Amino acid sequence: MYSGSGFSNWEIGDVDVFIDENGVHHLFHLIIPNHDYIAHAISKDGLSWRRVKNALFVGDPGEWDDDMLWTMHVSKKSDGEGYEMYYTGLKRQDKGIMQKIGRAVSPDLIHWTKENQYGLPLKSQAPYYENSDNNPREWLSFRDPYKYQFEGEDYLLICARSAIGPTYRRGCIGVAKREAKGFVLQKPLHVSYVYDDIECPCVVEIKGMHYLLGSIREDIKVRYWFAPDFKGEYHAFHNNVLMPQGNYAARIVKEGEHCLIYNFYFVGGNVNTLRVIPPPKQLEVDSTGRLLLKTYHHWKTLYQRTILQKNLPVPVPILGNPSANFTLENENKWKFGCRSGYEVFCFQKPSSNFVWEGTLAVEGMGKTGFVIECDKEGTGYYISIDFVNGFVQFRAWGFNEKDVKNNFVFENIQTNQFEIVENSQIYFKIIRYGNYYELSINEIVKLTLLDFKYSDGMIGVYVCSAVVALSDSKIHVIPEPENEYATSDPNKSFQEYMDHAH
Repeated sequence: MYSGSGFSNWEIGDVDVFIDENGVHHLFHLIIPNHDYIAHAISKDGLSWRRVKNALFVGDPGEWDDDMLWTMHVSKKSDGEGYEMYYTGLKRQDKGIMQKIGRAVSPDLIHWTKENQYGLPLKSQAPYYENSDNNPREWLSFRDPYKYQFEGEDYLLICARSAIGPTYRRGCIGVAKREAKGFVLQKPLHVSYVYDDIECPCVVEIKGMHYLLGSIREDIKVRYWFAPDFKGEYHAFHNNVLMPQGNYAARIVKEGEHCLIYNFYFVGGNVNTLRVIPPPKQLEVDSTGRLLLKTYHHWKTLYQRTILQKNLPVPVPILGNPSANFTLENENKWKFGCRSGYEVFCFQKPSSNFVWEGTLAVEGMGKTGFVIECDKEGTGYYISIDFVNGFVQFRAWGFNEKDVKNNFVFENIQTNQFEIVENSQIYFKIIRYGNYYELSINEIVKLTLLDFKYSDGMIGVYVCSAVVALSDSKIHVIPEPENEYATSDPNKSFQEYMDHAH
């Protein structure tokens, strides 16, 4: 993971990742609240990062970007010679009202030079978009460029505002096409008619379908739309949330045959709290054309050893519920029961960082789920699995020693839905990597978050008024995450790091 924190622990802004021909991941991100430069970090695996030379700084006084730098996108230049970055700039004289799109180029992704060809910087203009004469909010959204090549031509996707509609519903994904004389604004690629802004847009083609992603400020979620043609009319499925709440500013990057999605996460759901870039996920499409999140393929390369269920410690009940029972049906199947009230069955995890996978099945309509970092009194993280309604929740639940009048913690940190199966059985995968937690149900990532309340304890299963079976599970031990500062040796050159990465 990567936080990039210094004096402030929430300085990471929007992110963009480019993977070079050697497989090195290049992360570019904003620095907030100043927005005075675009930072650059590199990684050999997308998990551990090292800061390198900063990419861009605000312009000198009087230049078009002398106030702030906002979201960027990095790609290969269309002629194949080097790289280009389209980015958002603000000018002090405009008092933050006007956002524009500019460009920088680089031969090596390290050294960048501002170079505004193609009619740049580009600003929001009529007739399709708001302008200075049509500006009901008194500031113009025109930011977060994303270059996309379609049928040999270059387009810029932009977080923009439609020229018409209710003030708080004009958010759209604008588009500009590069013509002989420069970029020319076209009608919006997609107008949702519901959101104030659609931030950090990006598009990817998978199996002949174009998928358009955007981050929504109203509920801090990443949503998507689809169309057979890049310029076609975009539609939404009944549930078009791609990433659960707290994940934001998602961008897609291709890694060979894989489509990876990167974003940052708001710890605690507050914009002014710790922001961390979690491990990437992979995008796939199901049989109906819906986008799915899959676990990053690189995790398997980190497995140091694997412990089968038969070799794990026997779980023990910790709450003392007399109606609870545990049965060892065979070496690969544990059965937990509790007729009345809760019981939590825990065992010591073999490593602080792990991937735990297996089958969980429930009989009846009671409650069940997993516990992580659980102490002897039941304080820890609870992953609630509702087999009847298809809801999964990640909760912090336990004792609050700081307030005797409210001596409990009960916080729903993240919620999502999963498809109900008739046999009330799921295949689960739980990843615990530092303070990052990820849950997959039937190979689809449903929870992806970071939290820092609890960092040590047991793992296990809880049950209430039900019988639950845990079968064929195993735990893969993975190493401790690297701290980005531990790898930031100022005497180590970028090329030395690159050589080591290979």
